[in-house]
Amino acid sequence: MSLSITKDQLCSILPHNKDAGSWYDSLQKFLPKYNIDTALRVAAFYAQCAHESGEFTTTSENLNYSADGLNKIFAKYFVNAGRDAGPYARQPEKIANVVYANRMGNGDIASGDGWKYRGRGLIQTTGHDNYSAFAKSMGMTIDQAIAYIETKDGAVESACWFWTKNNLNNLADTSNLTAMTKVINGGNNGLSDRVEHYNRILGILNGKVVETAPQTSSVTLKVGSTGQDVMRLQTALGLKADGNFGPATKDAVMKFQLKNGLTADGVAGPTTLSKIYK
Repeated sequence: MSLSITKDQLCSILPHNKDAGSWYDSLQKFLPKYNIDTALRVAAFYAQCAHESGEFTTTSENLNYSADGLNKIFAKYFVNAGRDAGPYARQPEKIANVVYANRMGNGDIASGDGWKYRGRGLIQTTGHDNYSAFAKSMGMTIDQAIAYIETKDGAVESACWFWTKNNLNNLADTSNLTAMTKVINGGNNGLSDRVEHYNRILGILNGKVVETAPQTSSVTLKVGSTGQDVMRLQTALGLKADGNFGPATKDAVMKFQLKNGLTADGVAGPTTLSKIYK
């Protein structure tokens, strides 16, 4: 028997998304179609997608990085390659065309494939070959598939397609969040956040918490920080989750610190983060 959730449960699953209810019809349509239909499977799917998309608020890869962020996150293509990150800073299209060139079926930098085939959807479909495979499975051209993934139905179905293609239901059935994250992310990036989402969602679905979130007490986020941890912080603060800790994020952190009797330095250290996520 398939697991069915209510719109109220969905809003609880995505508490920082003010538009969570608008995703309900698409999720109800496609999760059963792809056999994501038990508490363990549904919780795992939502947890992974919530992390990847900032609770369904970001469904197109932003890539709006500073020069420092590029040298840290994409060191292979910038500092280690002898490429000056300065001219690429805050220029997502130019960044995409460098970091995604000549891989995943993409052409060279000049082809523009990196930007055209940047990540889209709840579990971001990235690269020509992945778009081509998804398009073929849908009976679409690549351009039609791109347009489809930019809709809510497409954002959900592309994630379900990836989920099924990579046999993630099998990992969900054994609550193997670590292995699942490696398939989706290529490593363990954001594992603690994914596990926290998972356990909370299982509780909403009346499931049993089966894994404890790894400790994250050493995390400190400040101006210049980038990535999924920043996206999670921004989502919790009600900001646009672009993954870049800039002046607006610092200001929001300071306001939170002032309101909660913390040192208002705009740095989200362990104490501040624990209060924000509580």
